[in-house]
Amino acid sequence: MFDFYVMYWLLGIILLPGIALAIWAQAKVSSTYKKTKEIKPLSTDKTGDQIAREILDKHELYDITVESVSGEMTDHYDPRHGKIALSEGVYGHNTIASLSIATHEVGHAIQRKEGHFATKLRTWLVPIINISDKILWPLIFIGIIFNVGAGTNSLVGNIFLWCGIAFFGLAVLFSLVTLPTELDASKRALEQLKEGGYLTNEEEIKQAKSMLRAAALTYVASLLVSILTLVRFVATIFILRNNE
Repeated sequence: MFDFYVMYWLLGIILLPGIALAIWAQAKVSSTYKKTKEIKPLSTDKTGDQIAREILDKHELYDITVESVSGEMTDHYDPRHGKIALSEGVYGHNTIASLSIATHEVGHAIQRKEGHFATKLRTWLVPIINISDKILWPLIFIGIIFNVGAGTNSLVGNIFLWCGIAFFGLAVLFSLVTLPTELDASKRALEQLKEGGYLTNEEEIKQAKSMLRAAALTYVASLLVSILTLVRFVATIFILRNNE
């Protein structure tokens, strides 16, 4: 057990590229958000929540509400309760950032209505991921006790360890599915902003793209961290087994 912990922490170096990207991506999002939340579009004086409502109605999503939620950049689409939750800096504000973020969240609602494949798969994975998060480490610890910790290559230990690896893989799959879902929502957001005449100036469209791309970087970083975490765990198991 002690050997596993030591090796696992030593192999934490594997995560450094993902951590570095995550820090850079978050800094990029914050700086882009601060910049674009000060810029008001020339083509409309409507706020993020008003535009979200208009686009939802346009797609006959009348049952989805648009509500305000506390915090900064806490915006999200909640399919279980049928609502678009917009943060304090988006709801009631008329800026490039508020319009971009609001229409991005509406994009998720449109995805769900149209049966977007990645969105359907992600929704299907959510309850499985919630369960795996709770039993992942208990499975791993049991596997270590039966196998690595005991210094034996037992069948029972291997079963538990491979189950742990499988659940790690599900987390990677979830991140992998989330990325195209977010990219598609951003693409839909830009289309709605242009088609609705909310953004007509090329510079404003460019700024909206910058905001949405910066946000997408956080999901790229999340995917990389998930992959590297899986590699770290598998490497730890195989190194210890080969040294028995």
